[in-house]
Amino acid sequence: MDNYNHNVELTSAEIANLWTQYMNDSLSICILTHSIEKAKDEEIKEVLEFALRIAESHIEKIKQFFTQENFPIPKGFTKEEDLNLDAPPLFTDTFMMIYMHVMTLLGLTGYAGAVATSCRDDQVNYFIKCNEESMELYKRIVKVMLNKGFYSKPPRINTPNEIDFVNNQRYLTGWFGKKRPINAVEISGVSFNMVKIIVKVVLEIGFGQVCQTEEIKKYFEKGKKLCEKQFGRMSDTLTKENLASPASWVSEVTSSTISPFSDKLMLNHIVMLISAAIGYFGAGFSVSQRRDLAAEYTRLIAEVALYAEDGAELLIKYRWMEQPPLAEDRGNLATEK
Repeated sequence: MDNYNHNVELTSAEIANLWTQYMNDSLSICILTHSIEKAKDEEIKEVLEFALRIAESHIEKIKQFFTQENFPIPKGFTKEEDLNLDAPPLFTDTFMMIYMHVMTLLGLTGYAGAVATSCRDDQVNYFIKCNEESMELYKRIVKVMLNKGFYSKPPRINTPNEIDFVNNQRYLTGWFGKKRPINAVEISGVSFNMVKIIVKVVLEIGFGQVCQTEEIKKYFEKGKKLCEKQFGRMSDTLTKENLASPASWVSEVTSSTISPFSDKLMLNHIVMLISAAIGYFGAGFSVSQRRDLAAEYTRLIAEVALYAEDGAELLIKYRWMEQPPLAEDRGNLATEK
């Protein structure tokens, strides 16, 4: 099997998995390094240190894979260019755990997809290991959050007395007539997306507070307002069903105006989260069987897609968008003969 792995090139999917992970983990290393330096709570600090060790090991392993394949190693984000360790903390320890909770959930989703799109034995094994590491990290994060009392649980519903089957097409209604109560699968989707939205709001508040580029600062402010509006609409959905919404953590931004991170890192981070949000809104849409909820997800996706395009244009303008590996331009090669 080792000889087989050595002789078979990485597929485009495997290259994409490694390249994306390198970008994400190099960014995480900068954020985690600063958070560990400024953390006051020892229990939280231990979790952040565990996460940092995982991210650093991933970077080294990906470098090995790319070097073996004579593939250029991405630039990503570096402590030298994108981190200011002298800056005061921008977020509280509490928010850093909430942030890590959401980022680990995103990582678990990404690693599951990487396993499913890999075929070379070393790639499958590597991403299975990444998944196992992330599951252990997730367990540690949730344990600390529960112990400290700031884990925001999804809304509870009462246990049904018996199983039931849908016997009327009114189950799908949502615009007109009497709506059925929201079901557990739909509640989970709405609540989960609200947690991710509020984390992005807090990041945009903090990043906007320390950003050096006025144009990007305005972009963060625009994103904050959009997310607050979307959070409010989803909260209204739960309130109408007499269900509780996830907690808001906007007070967990410090008063610092000195940036720990480069504008390049902060803008890239927000654009990455927007891309993930589109996917998770799509997942929420796919399990919503009430028409009004499906329509709301369609609206959310359209709004976020426009915001993502604005972010991509800024990254290109400032030459901060690192290009993923491209397929050959066959037409251009033909004309160069």
